[in-house]
Amino acid sequence: MSLYEPAMIARQDLSNAQAEGLIEHFTAVISDNGGKVVGTEYWGVKTMAYKINKNRKGHYLYLRTDAPSAAVQEMERLARLHDDVMRVLSIKLDAHEEGPSVQMQKRDERSERGDRPERGDRPERTERFDRGDRAERGDRPRR
Repeated sequence: MSLYEPAMIARQDLSNAQAEGLIEHFTAVISDNGGKVVGTEYWGVKTMAYKINKNRKGHYLYLRTDAPSAAVQEMERLARLHDDVMRVLSIKLDAHEEGPSVQMQKRDERSERGDRPERGDRPERTERFDRGDRAERGDRPRR
């Protein structure tokens, strides 16, 4: 069996209980088709970057599964047919990460971006559109 992480976006007008009911429904679909769900997460209502089916927000659902590909394909098929689910994306993994996903971690718990340099190494700008040390071009007329 393979490891998959399906994520779904459900309509914004569902209640939290209905959205979590979708997680239970798709967990049952995976289990009925010979797989098992390792973990589930409900990420809550989030604003999307663009409208999907005239909705600006959606309930985000996330599963971690250990299932055959046929079970995941059946779950995706049923999710696409379900009226409350707007989008589905399943990713095949080599190994599940331990602990909660990045979406569920607090900002303090996330690793800082240590590879980015501090902004203090940049030279000061004297003028807004300063072009550095380039000289004026005498061959062009000024506009």
